[in-house]
Amino acid sequence: MGFGLISRKNKQLVLIQMDVLKLGNKLTSGEKLSAIFHKVLELIDTHRPDEFAIEAPFYGKNVQSMLKLGRAQGVAIAAAVYRQLPIFEYSPRKVKQSITGRGAASKEQVAAMLFRLLQVSNPPDYLDATDAVAVAMCHMFQGAPKQEEDRYSGWEAFISRNPGRLG
Repeated sequence: MGFGLISRKNKQLVLIQMDVLKLGNKLTSGEKLSAIFHKVLELIDTHRPDEFAIEAPFYGKNVQSMLKLGRAQGVAIAAAVYRQLPIFEYSPRKVKQSITGRGAASKEQVAAMLFRLLQVSNPPDYLDATDAVAVAMCHMFQGAPKQEEDRYSGWEAFISRNPGRLG
C-alpha cells in the first residue's frame, strides 16, 4: 500500500513523505488489514492532515484482487473516519488526467511528472508510493478547501497576514 503526504506552502506544493507499507506474505488477511489501519492512524497522528484523499475502487478482471483491494481501501478510510477527517475519492483516470493531462497515462508517466512538479531527486522504489502522492496532488488541484496558507492561529495572525482587508 502506497501513501503520500503533501502540503501547500506559499502557493508551492511540498512533498512531506511518500513510501509504501510492505505487508509480508506470512501475515493473515486480518493482520494485514490491522497493519493498514494502524499505519494510517500513525500517519494521521504524526502529520495532522486536514483531509484524506484516496483512489476510488476500480473494476478489474480478477475478482479476488478487487475484493482484497476494496478491503484495504475500506480499512484506510475507516482510520480517517475514526480521526474525523473529511474523505475524498478520485478515480484512477481522474488522478492521471490531473497530473499528466491524459487519463490513460502509465504509472511511469505519472511518476515522472510528479518528480518534475515536486522537484524530487531520488524517486522511491515502488510506483505505489508515487500513485499515492498523485492522488494527494489531484486533490490539491481540485481546489482542496482547507489549505495551510488560509489557516490562522488567531485574530492577530489573520490581521497581520491580511493588511487592508479590515475597515
